Amino acid sequence: QSTHCASNSLISMAFNQLNSCRSSQHWLNLHFPTVVADSNADKLSHFEKAYTTVPSELGVDVEEEGLLRTPLRAAKAMQFLTKGYEETIQDILNDDIDLFSLCEHHLLPFFGKAHIAYFPKHTFLFLFVFFRIVEIYSRRLQVQERLTKQIASAIAEAFEPAGVAVVIEAVLMCMVMRGEQEMNTSTVTSVMLGSFNDNAETRKEFLALTMQK
Repeated sequence: QSTHCASNSLISMAFNQLNSCRSSQHWLNLHFPTVVADSNADKLSHFEKAYTTVPSELGVDVEEEGLLRTPLRAAKAMQFLTKGYEETIQDILNDDIDLFSLCEHHLLPFFGKAHIAYFPKHTFLFLFVFFRIVEIYSRRLQVQERLTKQIASAIAEAFEPAGVAVVIEAVLMCMVMRGEQEMNTSTVTSVMLGSFNDNAETRKEFLALTMQK
């Protein structure tokens, strides 16, 4: 009984501290190495050339005034939405993070929230920039299940905590705009590692706190 109470207290403390940090807008000054295969200008040029073929394949006159800069605008958007490929993880953490990404199957957006909690193994880390981990992996062509696993794995590898829990609730535009056309449906994925996977009560407490948001 005492162990269960201690676990609940730690989870509640973690959420309270993380919410407090988030609302106060304090951020850590962290370094993220960047791996660049080509210059940004070269990539943008390649993207622009690729997008130039899209209107043509649709039988649209690419010389029309409204379409003259469309390939460049689309190229800039794609470069921004996939910039996670150029970044790697160092350290960072937070909870209840807005996210958006691109479905790799249809190149349509999905968006929602990531809920993250962790148990420290040695020192309790009140870090409040988990959003950068989410950003690095969401700014890629993704599927929600893999995104959830990558976020959890990144936290586990960077901090070696006793447990990590990640839940993502998202609206998939490929389901809203095509296919089943479910307008009010969200998809929930989760990954539980360490103590969150091993202890049913700990997992239940985290999920209960998550559903209150």
